[in-house]
Amino acid sequence: MTTTPTQQAPADSAALAGHIEELGEKLARVRESIGQVIFGQQEVVDQTLITLLAGGHALLIGVPGLAKTRLVETLGSVFGLEDKRVQCTPDLMPADILGSEVLEEGESGRRSFRFIPGPVFCQLLMADEINRASPRTQSALLQAMQEHRITVAGHGHDLPRPFHVLATQNPLEQEGTYPLPEAQLDRFLLEIDVGYPELEAERRILLETTGPEQADAE
Repeated sequence: MTTTPTQQAPADSAALAGHIEELGEKLARVRESIGQVIFGQQEVVDQTLITLLAGGHALLIGVPGLAKTRLVETLGSVFGLEDKRVQCTPDLMPADILGSEVLEEGESGRRSFRFIPGPVFCQLLMADEINRASPRTQSALLQAMQEHRITVAGHGHDLPRPFHVLATQNPLEQEGTYPLPEAQLDRFLLEIDVGYPELEAERRILLETTGPEQADAE
């Protein structure tokens, strides 16, 4: 007997609804785990989760001390992603992010180049204070963010999948910084404003971070 599209629709709809409900439960557990470590920043957490689930990158804008670095570490732990951090400075070179080729001499005396991967070879990369890096170094991330692939010395290298960049930027610092070009900003799915938490959340942060042990995501 041949089934018609109208007969298949209810079964497909029920399966889809069940799948959505299951994903919702998993996402709720993820939010709960992150909430054990990050306090008073639920909107920031939600927007960051949207970015990761959509396969994109995010630019977190906020002053230092608002748990941006902690958020990235926690996300890597909860999702089981390999995370790395790059502290951007004016003297940071593209090779410091992408990696470089070094000349090695083998036992036979033959010399050859070997590629040493940089911190970009991870699944979750935090570019801290990205606007402090020079435009040349900023542009080194462009190909990686768009194509999930980099080119060093004319050779292409694929990045791990999934690959996400969470960059931070201090909105108050102007001296010694380089504004992100439009091409770079276009690579970010969301621009997330990270503000100060409320008083009750700050009180909880004080109690949790001054004790003998700090909370970890489960």
